[in-house]
Amino acid sequence: MNPQAPFLERLSPAARELLLATARPVSCREGETLVRYGTSVRGAHVLKSGAAEASVVLPGGERMRLARFAAGQMFGEAALIERASASATVRAASAVEGWLIERDSFRALIASRTPAALELQHAVTLLLVAKLRELNARVLECPSPEDRALRRHAGADPLAGVERRAGTWFEHRRFLPLLQLFAEFDAEEIDAAVAGAPLVELGRGQALFYAGQPSGACYLIVRGALEVWAAAAGKERRLAVTGPGNLVGFMSLVAGGDHGSSAFAREDSVLIELGRARFDALYRGTHSASVKLHRAILGALLGSMKRSNTQFARLIAAARLRGAQGEGDALEAAHASQIVAAEPSPEP
Repeated sequence: MNPQAPFLERLSPAARELLLATARPVSCREGETLVRYGTSVRGAHVLKSGAAEASVVLPGGERMRLARFAAGQMFGEAALIERASASATVRAASAVEGWLIERDSFRALIASRTPAALELQHAVTLLLVAKLRELNARVLECPSPEDRALRRHAGADPLAGVERRAGTWFEHRRFLPLLQLFAEFDAEEIDAAVAGAPLVELGRGQALFYAGQPSGACYLIVRGALEVWAAAAGKERRLAVTGPGNLVGFMSLVAGGDHGSSAFAREDSVLIELGRARFDALYRGTHSASVKLHRAILGALLGSMKRSNTQFARLIAAARLRGAQGEGDALEAAHASQIVAAEPSPEP
């Protein structure tokens, strides 16, 4: 699957046919609106022909063009997962023919568990991973009081000398049904996901993985908490604090490549290690546990996007307060470039 190709060209013929069989045809004349800023969005659009442009009106009244979409491209993919609102207006730059894939139809399609349906879900997941990475990169470009000097490390795997265990000081299997990741799993599905997977114990401050390190596993937090940090321009910033029931490090397994961030134990923690082979077998399988893992991963991505949107909101407000109009406008445009955005997380 070529991540640079238009969305439809990334799909096999079977997956493309399955997707379009559930879609509703859409046509617009030049200048007509496909998606209007601030409105609730029912699903994602895919263009068959023509072109569309996304734009946003900045506080000073200037209209800024954010993106241009051509035949085969998709926009609004976040709305396939949960209710979302438009962060920009999308208009037809020429006569447009395309399709609207509604959220309920997409969910029903994915529930079929066919190889083509799972391929579609993976393709949408890759779009969300790319979008989240882009959002985080834009957030990190802007100075924040939370920035600190970049920690240096040798680059070696911090878990190289850490023992993998079958058990720990508490009966961890009893806790698994209570964890967020397994909220929709039954006992058999939990066993399919983690039976035989080793445990890793970290002391406070200990690294789990570093940005740029090859990814060989992801980790389910059973007890404790981790901090996720990202680096840019010689500084680093904490992106998230995450606790029991959350997966860490899965994005690099889903999309391929190295870890894009670093993770450290905020407190003494117990993790289940899901190695690449186990994760791939589950993620790409047709077992009911595979479908539920996909759903949990998509939910985790949307949750991370909400946190990024919360950070955008804070940075935009701070820029406006100190009179940095240009910086605020740039942040506003970066936030709106999602086109369809998960709502920001509530303030803690």
